[in-house]
Amino acid sequence: MQFVQYDEGRLGLLTDDGTGIIDLTDRLGLESDDPLAEYIEGDHDASEYADAEADVAVEDAHLGSPIRRPGKVIAAPLNYENHIEEAIADRDITTDEWFSIEDKGYFLKAPSSVVGPDDGIELPFSDRRCDHEVELAFVMGEDVKDVSTEEAWDSIFGYTILLDISVRGDQDRSNRKSYDTFTVIGPAVVTADEIDDPQNLDLELELNGEVRQSDNTSDMVYTCGNVVQYASIGATVEAGDVITTGTPEGVGALADGDTIEATIEEIGSMTVDVTERDVTFDDVNVNKDG
Repeated sequence: MQFVQYDEGRLGLLTDDGTGIIDLTDRLGLESDDPLAEYIEGDHDASEYADAEADVAVEDAHLGSPIRRPGKVIAAPLNYENHIEEAIADRDITTDEWFSIEDKGYFLKAPSSVVGPDDGIELPFSDRRCDHEVELAFVMGEDVKDVSTEEAWDSIFGYTILLDISVRGDQDRSNRKSYDTFTVIGPAVVTADEIDDPQNLDLELELNGEVRQSDNTSDMVYTCGNVVQYASIGATVEAGDVITTGTPEGVGALADGDTIEATIEEIGSMTVDVTERDVTFDDVNVNKDG
């Protein structure tokens, strides 16, 4: 099943052809403004409605992030070999020597940075480089702590596409990646049973019609299960949390008026527009003198 959140807080299933949405909010009596989280945590079963007629066309709906406000967005750094090489060669991408999740662990992105494909990306500064990064992400289906890699796979509810937008510079990674609209998730969360092999999916990002990133999830250094296992060491990874798995090479700068098309095999694609605020980074630097 493919779950979407649409029209400001309604949960739906995509029809098989991807053109329509079957409403679940009324059918299941969902009341939360984050209905997928309510669905995951409750005793609900949407499968009986999977073949129902669509209630609204996708083109007439506003697609938000399938999970509106995850408790945590857990992100793996530098998780593709070719992106590691790219980052080492471009000090705008990382100012540190190469490091991995094993060296420095994961980082967190603010839940307030999460939006859906139809919300778009807003670049916060006109004078700072902001890059696109396409990633396979997934939503947790249950709470886990100190879980093994093998057991971790069973705790995943479903998979989705995530754009990790990043301001380049010396600030802490979680700072640079947590601006509003910097975590675009969508268009749907596809349940784990419908993905043949999460570690063998083609992913691609086009910027204004030109392919910029193209790879396969088999090239990850650490698998989805590895990332869950590491994240759960001593800390509870909760149902509804989003975990994202790193980006391949080809990251690059965004500009006002750009359009991103992000695609992952077996999951779908989303089109996201980019705008820019007329604010410079120097305008908002902290002034200790007031």
